[in-house]
Amino acid sequence: MDIAGLSMSLSSNKVMSQVSTAVLSKAMDTNEALGQGLVQMMDAAAMELSVNPGVGANFDMKV
Repeated sequence: MDIAGLSMSLSSNKVMSQVSTAVLSKAMDTNEALGQGLVQMMDAAAMELSVNPGVGANFDMKV
């Protein structure tokens, strides 16, 4: 059994696992920020409806 080779293999697997975890963490942070932006946009739309409830409800059309 090659102890040095086994040690190197385990070490590289550990590093790859740590990198994968770091990348996943960054992706989750990005998705959280995007979700917060979406909530803010929805709140802004709700605010517009509370200030002007008739906006966009009716339209005039002539044929």
